[in-house]
Amino acid sequence: MNGSVLPEDVLRDAPSFTPRPYELADLELLLSGAYAPLTGFLGRADLASLARRGRLADGTPWPVPVTLEIPTEVAALLDLADPQHRTVVLTDPEGAPVAAIEVTDAWPSGEQRYGIGGPVRRMGDGGHGPFQRLRRTPAEVRALLPPGRVLGVIADRPLHRPQLAQIAHAARTLAAHLLILIPVSGPGPDGLPPEALVRSIFAARDRMPPATIVAVPLLTRRDEMRDALLRARVAQAYGVTHVLSTGDTLSGAGLRVLVPRELAYDNRDGQWRWRDDIPPRNRRLAMSPLEIDDLLDRGFPLPEWHTPPAVAKELSRVRPPRRHRGLVVFFTGLSGSGKSTIARNLADAMRENGDRTITLLDGDVVRRELTAGLGFSKADRDRNVRRIGWVAAEVGRHGGMAVACPIAPYEAARASVRQMAMEAGAGFILVHVATPLEVCEARDRKGLYARARAGQLRGMTGIDDPYEAPANAELTVDTTTMTVSEAVEVVLGYLVENGWVEPKLT
Repeated sequence: MNGSVLPEDVLRDAPSFTPRPYELADLELLLSGAYAPLTGFLGRADLASLARRGRLADGTPWPVPVTLEIPTEVAALLDLADPQHRTVVLTDPEGAPVAAIEVTDAWPSGEQRYGIGGPVRRMGDGGHGPFQRLRRTPAEVRALLPPGRVLGVIADRPLHRPQLAQIAHAARTLAAHLLILIPVSGPGPDGLPPEALVRSIFAARDRMPPATIVAVPLLTRRDEMRDALLRARVAQAYGVTHVLSTGDTLSGAGLRVLVPRELAYDNRDGQWRWRDDIPPRNRRLAMSPLEIDDLLDRGFPLPEWHTPPAVAKELSRVRPPRRHRGLVVFFTGLSGSGKSTIARNLADAMRENGDRTITLLDGDVVRRELTAGLGFSKADRDRNVRRIGWVAAEVGRHGGMAVACPIAPYEAARASVRQMAMEAGAGFILVHVATPLEVCEARDRKGLYARARAGQLRGMTGIDDPYEAPANAELTVDTTTMTVSEAVEVVLGYLVENGWVEPKLT
């Protein structure tokens, strides 16, 4: 337990909020002892000292900031001078309490945000979710390790034969025990859900030396150096003495970093050897993640010379061919652009085809049934789009095809929907119906533009509220001179060409 014991009435009356995913990951590492000697999130004195001399205020070496932010409305409920009113309960995304932080420092850190520092202590039974038995603390793992060298591998991707050969060579050379650390706080670089990544690692277990496997709440922040420094620190906390680099620039924390040489497959005897030891005509190079994904997307088997069959089976389960995978087709565009008409006709065409289960999330219907009561402020528009996105992602999670067609004028909300779909294991296709404003306004079937121009309607997208045109749409159509059936054929053509829909037999 970190921090002091707090009275139950303090915890009962304390404000609560859910930290962002990377803050929750940091919280779990603090609670487990993986960030020792830290016992909580850093305050201003430690952050200033860290920036100035690479050490905490008390002189303790530490690589990078570990911080927590709360909304302004939560900060307003705190009184740092009163021990009874400086506690915040931290919850998981489902609202279950995970920990309490006794706030000893708070400061404005951004728009409507406050940074807070202070010790944390665990609440509840320690969490839930798949593979809890693998979420061991560093102290528990160190007690299990044999004496001597420990080779650490941070397995954030599935292990194919080239990686397995490198691991076996390094463990044999060092005469070291193997410790596999699997990040489980979010999708990995390949987009695999954490539980699928764990299964793929276990599927390769008979191809590696005897190993201890641990699930660790590591989450990347897309800052390569910061991530590498913290990963090295966590690895050391778990007892690692040598770490095998898997692409990151791992350094610091007193670890010896092994950078593996590039291997190639030798056609002569079916072995993986150092690339330069094999004549070019006899060698096959390791496949890239993009090449592997392309084979899976098209429904082709992964070659056995590159991937053990058990690993290939797990990957094909979690990444089936696109035609069998959940999909979100998300139309965005101005009112009157034609997006709803195209979406409805696309859904009808897919129902006629019969290959997929279709859910149509039309903007007007959703406003009546799913998001009734929301207005047209930016916050309400974003909330409307995110609710649609959540439902669409759940449809995709279970293998269905969701067709959604809100205006969705803001890029951040569309990006959030894309992320939801990806985290659900579904495909996501953004279709920008880029019909110009003057064409949409000339149509004005609902009379909205006329009312907006007359000052009777405020917040009309394209008139007095902005529309942020997407820069990353998979497909763009303009219905100015295109019929509905032509637009639907364009969308269907894209789906067929990219393997999401089976081509129609003619």
